[in-house]
Amino acid sequence: MLGGRAVQHRELQGYESDKFLSYFKPCIIPLEGGFASGFKTPEEDKFETRLYICKGKRAIRVKEVPFARSSLNHDDVFILDTENKIYQFNGANSNIQERAKALEAIQHLKETYHNGVCDVAIVDDGKLQAESDSGEFWVLFGGFAPIGKKAICDDDVVLETTAPKLYSINNGQLKLEDTVLTKSILENNKCFLVDCGSDLFIWVGRLTQVEERKAASAAVEEFIATQNRPKTTRVTRVIQGYENHTFKSKFESWPVNSAAGSAGAEEGRGKVAALLKQQGVDIKGASKSSAPVDEEVPPLLEGDGKLEVYCVNGSAKTALPKEELGKFYSGDCYIVLYTYHSGDKREEFYLTYWIGKDSIPEDQEMAFQTANSIWNSLKGRPILGRIYQGKEPPQFIALFQPMVILKGGISSGYQKFVEEKGLKDETYSGDGIALFRISGTSIHNNKVLQVDAVSSNLSPTDCFVLQSGNSMFTWIGNASSYEQQQWAAKVAEFLKPGVAVKHCKEGTESSAFWFALGGKQNYTSRNATHDVVTEIFNFSQDDLLTEDMMVLDTHGEVFVWMGQCVDAKEKQKAFEIGQKYVEHAAAFESLSPDVPLYKVVEGNEPCFFRTYFSWDNTRSVIHGNSFQKKLSLLFGMRSESGSKSSGDGGPTQRASALAALSSAFNPSAQKNKGNDRPKSSDGGPTQRASAMAALTSAFNPSAKPKSPPPRAGQGSQRAAAVAALSNVLTAEGSSQSPRIGRSSPMAGDADTAELTPSAASPLSEGASEFSADKDAPGDGALSEGGRTEPDVSVEQTANENGGETTFSYDRLISKSTNPVRGIDYKRRETYLSDSEFQTVFGITKEEFYQQPGWKQELQKRKHDLF
Repeated sequence: MLGGRAVQHRELQGYESDKFLSYFKPCIIPLEGGFASGFKTPEEDKFETRLYICKGKRAIRVKEVPFARSSLNHDDVFILDTENKIYQFNGANSNIQERAKALEAIQHLKETYHNGVCDVAIVDDGKLQAESDSGEFWVLFGGFAPIGKKAICDDDVVLETTAPKLYSINNGQLKLEDTVLTKSILENNKCFLVDCGSDLFIWVGRLTQVEERKAASAAVEEFIATQNRPKTTRVTRVIQGYENHTFKSKFESWPVNSAAGSAGAEEGRGKVAALLKQQGVDIKGASKSSAPVDEEVPPLLEGDGKLEVYCVNGSAKTALPKEELGKFYSGDCYIVLYTYHSGDKREEFYLTYWIGKDSIPEDQEMAFQTANSIWNSLKGRPILGRIYQGKEPPQFIALFQPMVILKGGISSGYQKFVEEKGLKDETYSGDGIALFRISGTSIHNNKVLQVDAVSSNLSPTDCFVLQSGNSMFTWIGNASSYEQQQWAAKVAEFLKPGVAVKHCKEGTESSAFWFALGGKQNYTSRNATHDVVTEIFNFSQDDLLTEDMMVLDTHGEVFVWMGQCVDAKEKQKAFEIGQKYVEHAAAFESLSPDVPLYKVVEGNEPCFFRTYFSWDNTRSVIHGNSFQKKLSLLFGMRSESGSKSSGDGGPTQRASALAALSSAFNPSAQKNKGNDRPKSSDGGPTQRASAMAALTSAFNPSAKPKSPPPRAGQGSQRAAAVAALSNVLTAEGSSQSPRIGRSSPMAGDADTAELTPSAASPLSEGASEFSADKDAPGDGALSEGGRTEPDVSVEQTANENGGETTFSYDRLISKSTNPVRGIDYKRRETYLSDSEFQTVFGITKEEFYQQPGWKQELQKRKHDLF
C-alpha cells in the first residue's frame, strides 16, 4: 500500500529494538488473547497476581514470568503486582538504572490496573526484615529461601556490530561476495543480504518478483538459524531507491541522487547519544550519511541592503570592488558594514570587523580602531561585532554568496612579516594551483576554505574546486550532497568568471586532475572504522542518567552532559570525548568541525540546553543515584537500604507526612479506602507514638540518634515518620527549597520525539501521567496538548490591564513602544488571540505547541516574542 517506499523492520515479541520501544512510554506489557485465541480477552474483574522481569536502561522491556521463587535471581529487577500492593525486587547485582526504569513500569501498572491507588514497596535482595515490606514479599512466595543463579538465555546474548559482509541471494541460496561494498554492486533484478552482526539488511531490487522476495526472506531466516544468531538479531528489509541512512552507511561509497531526498528523512539530526564507557572511549552504534536535512534557518538580516567591505592596510582601509566581495585572506583583517531597512522601514546597520587567523597584531588593532570610528560616526546606532576566522555567525556568512577564505594576505603589514621571518608566501594567486573545500549547504553556512593542494585532503563527504592555472575542476565526493555540488559550481564561477569548468565524480578523475595535486594519494575513506554512537530515540529528560556521560547533537551545537555520579577522572575527559564525536560527525554526517562544543554538569544546565527537552527543574535537583531520584520523584519514598539524604521536600513529602499523621490519629480512615492492608501496619498506639516521635524530632532537628533505629516494628515506623516529617519541615523553612510542579515521567516528555523527523508517536498520547502536585502553579506546568502555560495568573494579568487578557501583536513584541504589563514575558505568544496567532506564526496554537521546545523558541525569536 505504501508503494514499496517504506523500510520494513521485523520486531519479535520480547526482543523489540530500542527504537520500536521508544514509541511506547513507558513500556509494552503484552496481554493474553488476540487473534490466536479467537480474540479472547482477560477477565478484567478478576485480579491475578503477576510477576514481571524488567530490563533496559532507557527502553525498558517488561516480560511476565511464572509467579514462583525460581523465577527470581540476583542479577535482575522484578515487579510483583498484587491486588493491594506492588513490590519491586532489586537483585543484589542488578543495574541501578534498570531499577529506576522499573519504577516507571510500576507507575504504569498502578495507574492502569489499580486506578492510581495502591501501595508501592521496594524490596532489596539480601535485606530480610520479618515485619517490613520484605517480610510481606517473601510470605507471598511461601516464605524466605535462597534464590538460585540466573540461567543464561537469548535475552542476555547481545551481538556486536561487525564489519558488513555482502551476500547475493539466488534461488534462495546465499553466496558471499568478496568485494568492496559500493552501490554499483547491487543489481536491480536481485536480492542481497548485508550482514552486520547484530543487524541484517535484506536489499530488494525493484525488478525482482514476489516469489524471489519471499525466497530471500526465507533464506535469511534459515541463515539466522544455521548461524545460531540470537533472537535479538534485527532484520530490516529495504527496497531499491528507498534505502535509509543506516543502510547506506554500510557501503564505502553511495552516490547522492538529487531527486531522492525524501527517503532520507527517517533519521533526524537532533539527538542524544550515550557515550558508553568502553576501553579507548569507543562509541558504538549506527552512523548516518550526509544527505541534506531540513534544518531551521536562523534569523538573518533583511536582504537588498548595501554591503561595504574594507581591507585594513597599515593605517589605511581599502574598499573592495563588488566582484571581490566575499573573498577573505587569512592574513588580513576586514571591516564589514551592511546597511539595510528592517520590517518597519527604519534604517539599521550591521558593523563588524573580521580577523584572519594569520593576521598581524598591528592590523588587528587598526581594524578595531577603524570599526570603532565608523561606529562613532554613525552615533552608535550600528551593532558592533568582532569576528574571528572560523567562528563566523550565520548572519555574517549569509551576506556573501559565497564566502571564500583564501590563504595568505595582501596587506603590506602581512607581506613584510612573511619576508622578515623568511616564511613561504602561500598567498592565493589567480593563475596558480589552489584547492577549495565546499562543505556548506545553505546560504548561512556556505563557507568555502582553501586547503593545501594535495590529494590526501579530499573527502567523499565533500565537494572540492581545483584551480590549476586557467583550468577549473569540480570534484564531487560520492557521499556529498546535491547542495554541495551546486555550491561547487557557483564557487568555480566566482573564482574564475566565464572559464569552462570540468566536472568529475569521485573515481572518474583525469590524469590532469591528479597531476595538479602532485599525484594520487589515499584520502579519508568512507568505510573507516565506525566509532559511532548509540542513539537514544525519542529522548527525554529521563534519559539523562546521573551515572552517564551523554552527547546532545543539535547540528548547530554539541553538548557533553555529565551526570553527578560520573567519576571525576571521566569528567576531565569531557572535551576529549566531545571532540571524538565531532570528528566522527564531521566525517560521516557533515557536521561542521568547528561547531561550538560545551560541557555541562548535571544541575547546571543552561536554557539553550534545556530547550531541547520538556524540562522539569525538580528532576535535576533531587540527589542520589538514578534509582533514588526516580523513587523520590514518583513516590516520595526510598528503599530500605537507600540513602537517607535523598529527597527535597515539597508537595510529595507533605502528602506523605499528612497521610502518616492521618493514619496514626484516625485509624478508622484507613478502613474506608476499601484496600486491605497487612495488620501490622494498622493504626493505634504504635503509629501515634511514631507520629509523636516524628514531631519531636522535627522541632528539634539538632538532636541526632546515637544509634541506628531498630530494624522493624515500632522503631522502624518511628524512623520512617521522623525522616519524612523532618525533611518536610526542613524544606519548608528553606527559601531555596524547590517547588515540585507537575511532572510527567511516563509520557509527558514524549513531545521531544519530534527532535527527529519521525515525530512523537500518537500511540504515546494516551499514556498515563504522574503528578506530584497537580495544582502547583508555575514551574512550567504542562497543560493538555503539551502547551506551556504562563507563570503569571490570568487574574493578575486582567487586574493590570483593565480586565483584558489578550493583546495585539504590536504590544506583545519585546521592542514594543507600548508594552503590556503584568504578563509572563517568557510566554508572550500565549496572549495573542487565536486569529492573530495564526496570522503571525502561520499555524494554529495547537499545532505550534505540538512542536518541540527548541523549534518553538526559534519561531518566537523570529517574531520578536522571546
